[in-house]
Amino acid sequence: MAAVLNSVRAFFTPQTFHIDAENPGDVVARENLLDRVMGAGRRRKSSEKLRAGRVPAEGLALVARDQDGHVIGTVRLWNVQAGVTREGGPISALLLGPLAVDCAHEGKGIGSALMRAAIAEAGKRDHGAVLLVGDAPYYERFGFFASHTQHLVMPGPFERSRFLALELKKGWLDGAAGMLVASGRKFS
Repeated sequence: MAAVLNSVRAFFTPQTFHIDAENPGDVVARENLLDRVMGAGRRRKSSEKLRAGRVPAEGLALVARDQDGHVIGTVRLWNVQAGVTREGGPISALLLGPLAVDCAHEGKGIGSALMRAAIAEAGKRDHGAVLLVGDAPYYERFGFFASHTQHLVMPGPFERSRFLALELKKGWLDGAAGMLVASGRKFS
C-alpha cells in the first residue's frame, strides 16, 4: 500500500530534482547521505566487499540533485564477475548499490528515477545484467528477480530472497553459477 501511495504522491509532485553524473565534488555529500540513510553498519555488508578498493563502472555513478544542486540521492554500479557459464567462462555483470535518497525527499520518485536512469545507462553501455541485494517488492517493478541468481552467491552472508538480478540481454545469466567477484578498476 505504501508503494502505491508513494507512486501517486510522486505523480502529483512537481519535479524538484534532476539526475546527473556524479563528479569528484560530490564525494563528501554522497558519503554523508549514505551514512545518514543507511547507518553505521553499511560498510559491513557483503556487497561492500565487492566495492572495496574499486571505482564504479564507467559512467554508472549517478546522483539526484535538488534545485540548488545539492546531492539528495545516489546510485552506483560496479563491475563484477557473476560466476561462470556452464563451460567455465566468466560472466561479466554489474552490481547495483547502494541506492539511497535523503529522508527529507522521500516519496518524490527520486529512487525510481535513479533506478531507471542507471538501468538505461547500463543498457546503453552494452552491459548484460545488473545484480543487487534489496527488497524484492521494490525492485521487481524494475524487472529484478531472484530466479536469475539462484545458482550465484555473494562473498559473505546474504539473504537469498533479497539477491536479485535484471537481465539487460535475455539469457545473459542462463547457467550462471558461482560466487560474485569484483572485476572493476581499482581505486588508485
